[in-house]
Amino acid sequence: MSARHAPVLLDSIALVSTLGEHSAGTVIVSGSHGGVSAASFVVDHPHRPLIVFFNDAGIGKDDAGIAGLPMLEAIGVAGCAYSHVSARIGEAADGLANGVVSHVNGPARAMGIQAGDRVGARVAERCGSPAAAARTGRPDEP
Repeated sequence: MSARHAPVLLDSIALVSTLGEHSAGTVIVSGSHGGVSAASFVVDHPHRPLIVFFNDAGIGKDDAGIAGLPMLEAIGVAGCAYSHVSARIGEAADGLANGVVSHVNGPARAMGIQAGDRVGARVAERCGSPAAAARTGRPDEP
Protein backbone atom coordinates (compact mmCIF):
# COMPACT_ATOMS: atom_id res chain seq x y z
CA MET A 1 0.00 0.00 0.00
CA SER A 2 1.53 3.28 -1.00
CA ALA A 3 -0.88 5.53 0.89
CA ARG A 4 -1.97 4.61 4.36
CA HIS A 5 -5.67 4.54 5.06
CA ALA A 6 -7.17 5.07 8.48
CA PRO A 7 -8.60 1.82 9.80
CA VAL A 8 -12.36 1.56 9.67
CA LEU A 9 -14.31 0.32 12.69
CA LEU A 10 -17.64 -1.33 11.94
CA ASP A 11 -19.65 -2.72 14.84
CA SER A 12 -21.57 -4.59 12.14
CA ILE A 13 -19.90 -5.70 8.91
CA ALA A 14 -23.27 -5.12 7.23
CA LEU A 15 -22.25 -1.45 7.13
CA VAL A 16 -19.40 -2.14 4.69
CA SER A 17 -21.69 -1.10 1.84
CA THR A 18 -21.95 2.42 3.32
CA LEU A 19 -18.23 2.89 2.71
CA GLY A 20 -18.53 2.65 -1.05
CA GLU A 21 -15.19 2.95 -2.81
CA HIS A 22 -13.58 4.13 0.45
CA SER A 23 -13.35 0.50 1.57
CA ALA A 24 -10.89 -0.40 -1.20
CA GLY A 25 -7.52 -1.28 0.31
CA THR A 26 -8.58 -0.47 3.86
CA VAL A 27 -8.18 -2.35 7.11
CA ILE A 28 -11.56 -3.04 8.67
CA VAL A 29 -12.09 -4.12 12.25
CA SER A 30 -15.58 -5.49 12.67
CA GLY A 31 -17.46 -6.46 15.79
CA SER A 32 -19.39 -9.05 13.78
CA HIS A 33 -18.81 -12.79 13.91
CA GLY A 34 -16.75 -14.22 11.07
CA GLY A 35 -19.43 -16.56 9.75
CA VAL A 36 -20.77 -17.07 6.26
CA SER A 37 -23.55 -14.50 6.53
CA ALA A 38 -21.12 -11.82 7.76
CA ALA A 39 -18.43 -12.55 5.17
CA SER A 40 -21.08 -12.36 2.44
CA PHE A 41 -21.33 -8.60 2.98
CA VAL A 42 -17.66 -8.26 2.05
CA VAL A 43 -17.84 -10.76 -0.81
CA ASP A 44 -20.83 -8.93 -2.30
CA HIS A 45 -19.21 -5.48 -1.93
CA PRO A 46 -17.38 -4.40 -5.11
CA HIS A 47 -14.55 -2.53 -3.34
CA ARG A 48 -12.19 -5.00 -1.66
CA PRO A 49 -10.64 -4.14 1.69
CA LEU A 50 -7.09 -5.28 2.39
CA ILE A 51 -7.86 -7.00 5.70
CA VAL A 52 -11.02 -7.66 7.69
CA PHE A 53 -10.91 -8.62 11.36
CA PHE A 54 -13.96 -10.37 12.84
CA ASN A 55 -14.86 -11.67 16.30
CA ASP A 56 -14.67 -15.48 16.34
CA ALA A 57 -17.87 -15.54 18.43
CA GLY A 58 -16.73 -18.65 20.26
CA ILE A 59 -16.24 -20.56 16.98
CA GLY A 60 -19.42 -22.61 17.50
CA LYS A 61 -20.80 -25.68 15.83
CA ASP A 62 -19.04 -26.65 12.60
CA ASP A 63 -16.69 -23.65 13.03
CA ALA A 64 -19.60 -21.34 12.17
CA GLY A 65 -17.96 -18.29 13.81
CA ILE A 66 -15.03 -18.37 11.40
CA ALA A 67 -16.57 -20.05 8.34
CA GLY A 68 -16.36 -16.81 6.37
CA LEU A 69 -12.56 -16.65 6.41
CA PRO A 70 -12.19 -19.08 3.46
CA MET A 71 -14.77 -17.03 1.55
CA LEU A 72 -12.57 -13.96 1.92
CA GLU A 73 -9.51 -15.97 0.92
CA ALA A 74 -11.30 -16.95 -2.30
CA ILE A 75 -11.56 -13.27 -3.28
CA GLY A 76 -8.02 -12.39 -2.14
CA VAL A 77 -8.95 -10.57 1.06
CA ALA A 78 -7.00 -11.24 4.24
CA GLY A 79 -9.41 -12.40 6.92
CA CYS A 80 -8.73 -12.76 10.62
CA ALA A 81 -10.81 -13.60 13.65
CA TYR A 82 -10.02 -12.40 17.14
CA SER A 83 -11.01 -14.32 20.23
CA HIS A 84 -14.40 -13.71 21.78
CA VAL A 85 -12.74 -13.83 25.21
CA SER A 86 -10.38 -10.99 24.27
CA ALA A 87 -12.98 -8.50 23.00
CA ARG A 88 -16.72 -8.00 23.06
CA ILE A 89 -18.84 -9.24 20.17
CA GLY A 90 -20.44 -6.35 18.30
CA GLU A 91 -17.94 -3.70 19.46
CA ALA A 92 -15.25 -3.02 16.88
CA ALA A 93 -13.42 -0.51 19.07
CA ASP A 94 -12.96 -3.20 21.72
CA GLY A 95 -11.70 -5.58 19.03
CA LEU A 96 -9.13 -2.98 17.97
CA ALA A 97 -8.06 -2.19 21.53
CA ASN A 98 -8.11 -5.66 23.06
CA GLY A 99 -8.57 -8.29 20.36
CA VAL A 100 -6.14 -11.19 20.14
CA VAL A 101 -6.09 -13.03 16.81
CA SER A 102 -7.33 -16.61 17.04
CA HIS A 103 -7.64 -17.62 13.34
CA VAL A 104 -6.34 -16.38 9.98
CA ASN A 105 -6.86 -17.26 6.33
CA GLY A 106 -4.13 -17.73 3.72
CA PRO A 107 -3.76 -14.09 2.61
CA ALA A 108 -3.52 -12.97 6.26
CA ARG A 109 -0.92 -15.67 6.95
CA ALA A 110 1.04 -14.46 3.92
CA MET A 111 1.11 -10.97 5.50
CA GLY A 112 2.67 -12.50 8.61
CA ILE A 113 -0.45 -12.34 10.78
CA GLN A 114 -0.81 -15.28 13.13
CA ALA A 115 -2.79 -16.51 16.11
CA GLY A 116 -1.74 -14.71 19.27
CA ASP A 117 -1.11 -11.37 17.54
CA ARG A 118 -2.77 -8.26 18.96
CA VAL A 119 -5.29 -6.75 16.54
CA GLY A 120 -4.21 -3.21 17.42
CA ALA A 121 -0.55 -3.97 16.71
CA ARG A 122 -1.33 -5.49 13.32
CA VAL A 123 -3.61 -2.57 12.42
CA ALA A 124 -0.90 -0.10 13.46
CA GLU A 125 1.60 -1.85 11.17
CA ARG A 126 -0.68 -1.25 8.19
CA CYS A 127 -2.24 2.08 9.12
CA GLY A 128 -0.03 3.88 11.60
CA SER A 129 -1.52 4.74 14.99
CA PRO A 130 -4.95 3.06 15.00
CA ALA A 131 -6.38 5.07 17.87
CA ALA A 132 -5.54 8.44 16.35
CA ALA A 133 -7.32 8.06 13.05
CA ALA A 134 -9.86 5.26 13.18
CA ARG A 135 -13.12 5.98 11.42
CA THR A 136 -16.30 4.38 12.65
CA GLY A 137 -17.68 3.74 9.20
CA ARG A 138 -20.95 5.46 10.02
CA PRO A 139 -22.69 6.73 6.87
CA ASP A 140 -22.25 10.34 8.06
CA GLU A 141 -18.44 10.01 8.03
CA PRO A 142 -16.30 10.26 4.87
